[in-house]
Amino acid sequence: MLTGQFQNIKIAGLSVAVPMDKVPVELFYDVFGEENVVKFKEMTGVHSVSRAKPKQTASDLGYEAAEDVLNKSELSKKDIGILIFVSQKPDYRVPSTAFVLHKRLGLSENCLCFDLNLACSGFIFGLQTILSLLENSSSKAALLITGDTSVKTLSPHDRTMVMLFGDSGSATLLEKTTVPTPISLAFRTDGDRFKSIITPSGAYRNRYAPKERVAWSDGILRSDYDTHMKGMDVFGFSITDVPLLMKDFLTVQEKTPEDYDYFILHQANNYILKQLSRKLKIQTEKIPVSLDRFGNNSSNSIPLVLADHFGLKKQGNIKIFICGFGAGLSLACGDLTIDTAVINPLIETDSYYKEAY
Repeated sequence: MLTGQFQNIKIAGLSVAVPMDKVPVELFYDVFGEENVVKFKEMTGVHSVSRAKPKQTASDLGYEAAEDVLNKSELSKKDIGILIFVSQKPDYRVPSTAFVLHKRLGLSENCLCFDLNLACSGFIFGLQTILSLLENSSSKAALLITGDTSVKTLSPHDRTMVMLFGDSGSATLLEKTTVPTPISLAFRTDGDRFKSIITPSGAYRNRYAPKERVAWSDGILRSDYDTHMKGMDVFGFSITDVPLLMKDFLTVQEKTPEDYDYFILHQANNYILKQLSRKLKIQTEKIPVSLDRFGNNSSNSIPLVLADHFGLKKQGNIKIFICGFGAGLSLACGDLTIDTAVINPLIETDSYYKEAY
């Protein structure tokens, strides 16, 4: 595994924005049948998902989170020298959405901005990237924004995905400090399985694929412009590769699950969380869950769990183990200490960038 170690950078603020629209899975009775929906609910643990409005993009949700975290911080916008936006649902093909966010937030020209195309592992991959840049630059602080509106590329006929994925955005403020605040991260990648989670068309390969939805081998109506997940491949990866990385990381760190207050894990589904708990012997009360009310929120899963559980419940410093895994296939984990005082309550918003239309 590839590892990253950082000492003098802290999380100075964290905010998460979710759409106001919450869709209970029961609304899909007429689409998929009550029996199928009940089975889905029991298997995944998802009772409802957050759903973006048609004109609301991932960056709109990330922007609202960023405004909130900056307004509640002692840092100034001129202190932000690095902005990274992690998403697989950008505003445009060109330019990177980070430049749109730079403009909307009113950041300094002395700022490095770009996008990272990642999903469920994106928060941790983004952390590694932004921490490395912050550590090796003159910037005082940096802003990591994640956002996804998964609904934009889901077939409404896909019972395996449309009830599972929610939409949201997050903003994490990072600041240099003289106080040692260790952050350790670890990564693996399996590009051999890049087709396991894929949207085949919509970019520059398969440019002329038909947009009409037809029945695939599983009987679900899709087009190549819809995201497709090979469920068994991803499930096997989640309960085999992911716990192996977590165990290897714990071995290198010379730690056990008892050394952590909480495990903030990607909210793939309830069954996978239970398998990770069992394989690593983690007490279930150490694994907070948000997927029951918000679904699988892709790159926002880790910050969403933190805001949902600690935004209104301050516990001082907590030692957390984080883990994200998904499209790529990619997987990452790590540990850090965060002061719950800097975790802000969830924001609900339907706002979108009107000037962009």
